[in-house]
Amino acid sequence: MRADVHMHTAFSHDSQAKPEEMIEGAIQKQMKKICLTDHFDKDDMEWGEECIFPVEEYFKALQPLKEAYRDKIDVGIGVELGLRPYLGKYYRELTASHPFDFIIGSVHCIQGEDPAKGVLFQGKTDMEVYKQAMEANLASVRACEEFDVLGHLDYVVRYGREKEGSYRLEPLMEIIDEILRLLVDRRQGLEVNTAGLKYGLSFPHPHKRILQRYRELGGEIITMGSDAHSPEHIGYRFTQGVEYLKACGFKYYTEFSSRIPVFKQLP
Repeated sequence: MRADVHMHTAFSHDSQAKPEEMIEGAIQKQMKKICLTDHFDKDDMEWGEECIFPVEEYFKALQPLKEAYRDKIDVGIGVELGLRPYLGKYYRELTASHPFDFIIGSVHCIQGEDPAKGVLFQGKTDMEVYKQAMEANLASVRACEEFDVLGHLDYVVRYGREKEGSYRLEPLMEIIDEILRLLVDRRQGLEVNTAGLKYGLSFPHPHKRILQRYRELGGEIITMGSDAHSPEHIGYRFTQGVEYLKACGFKYYTEFSSRIPVFKQLP
């Protein structure tokens, strides 16, 4: 797999890597295609500041790099939108006015908290929080359509007290099914995010059963992303990610250019 389409630079609140460092790191790892997808989490103040970046400056910085490296690597300019149900109109206007190559929609806020902070689990079982996370994903996917793939659907499991030890899909499948049906109906995809492995899970996000169900419902659009915030994690355990996709019955993965999906055969 030579395409990593989920990574962050210093335009994100949680990365210090320069865009050039991420591009050079991808070249060293023999990537042929990458997409820089910095966080744009409108109204996210959980980390003490709004997690957005100046979009005009973003393009001004990245477009010359895209051109400068074009003979070495295909650099896409993307974004990871932090979905919230009331932001549908805002994101529709944002994405319509800027030429992103690829847009990930992700839910990082559940009942006003990012699960990464741990506060969300206080006084609740893991499964109670996991259900709230799936409900938050459903509400956001219903209201926000301006994304190409849904990112790290069961991201919340990284932060549970028992992580996957208490992750039971059966009570969640009705909600998950509704999310997946919306994606299939709207020709949107799912991301396989290998950072789940980095956080100690036995699977990339989302769980194999979710990927299999997406395929059963007619879903075809799958991207692979490391969610790297520094060069050393680019392409993180992609070999395992490829085998994971094949085990779920997929023969192709997807790259995006100007938000148009291009299907590539899995290696």
